[in-house]
Amino acid sequence: MSDNSIITADGVERTALRDFAEKAYLDYSMYVILDRALPHIGDGLKPVQRRIIYAMSELGLSATAKYKKSARTVGDVLGKFHPHGDSACYEAMVLMSQPFSYRYPLIDGQGNWGSSDDPKSFAAMRYTEAGNFTQ
Repeated sequence: MSDNSIITADGVERTALRDFAEKAYLDYSMYVILDRALPHIGDGLKPVQRRIIYAMSELGLSATAKYKKSARTVGDVLGKFHPHGDSACYEAMVLMSQPFSYRYPLIDGQGNWGSSDDPKSFAAMRYTEAGNFTQ
């Protein structure tokens, strides 16, 4: 690990708690920044956005399909792919539907998805419906 680590006769590596905690925290923070917080270079999506698009395709939401409640999509994402809070997932979905947030919106939304004056003024997920722009 570091210069301060000692390997005992039975093969156990001993290191100071401070050194171990510092390295573990640095490794985890780099993982979070590179793999979760920054968009992927291949498609420009964060993991939650990719999971929302995938869940919508699994639900059969295409450009020609009928709209479904946003709560249904968020529920599928949370239940199958992204076990975090529903508000974070729904806010990511809202951003993907706002034409003033993305250059090319990925979700076609019906209902109150916020305005450019107040992007956080969107309605609750039970009042909005979503469809997919992509075929």
